[in-house]
Amino acid sequence: MNSLDFLFNFEHFLPILVQEYGLWIYAILFLIIFSETAFVFMFFLPGDSLLLAVGALCSVVEIMHLGYMIILLFFAAALGYMVNFHIGRHFGDRIFNTESRFIKQEYLQKTNVFFLKHGGKTILLARFIPFARSFAPLAAGSSNMNYTHFVLYNILGALLWISVLVTAGYLFGHAIIQVSDFVDS
Repeated sequence: MNSLDFLFNFEHFLPILVQEYGLWIYAILFLIIFSETAFVFMFFLPGDSLLLAVGALCSVVEIMHLGYMIILLFFAAALGYMVNFHIGRHFGDRIFNTESRFIKQEYLQKTNVFFLKHGGKTILLARFIPFARSFAPLAAGSSNMNYTHFVLYNILGALLWISVLVTAGYLFGHAIIQVSDFVDS
């Protein structure tokens, strides 16, 4: 097994990890979702596909309980965004105030204006867009988005993202079992 293949297609190896690590799968999944949302450079980790796969496995694997998984991954996603926001708040000025041909001050000012107008919607909807998911909280923190608004939209976005995708995966996995039982009879 190639390590890059493992990283980029983690959801395909999930059943093997459940067999190998048992209940530790909860900690592994927490760390993956937390890392993907907390650290900009971890944007390549699986998010949506992993949540769908987790939901599907919850429908067939006894140790993976749907309710526990939704609660755990909700906390991972919400905490990850909070860490990312604070990284943006702390390092944003240092990163974005340097003279660089890649970072234009004009674009940063437009980003600040954008977050003043649409920050909440951006934080909420970015959860469902893989690349934006990693960068939205960093941009919100660096543009000094109101923290109370950020927390509110962060919690709502994490709840929607995790519950919708894990539940959809669960229903899909359950439907496959029903179809399989029907075909076998």
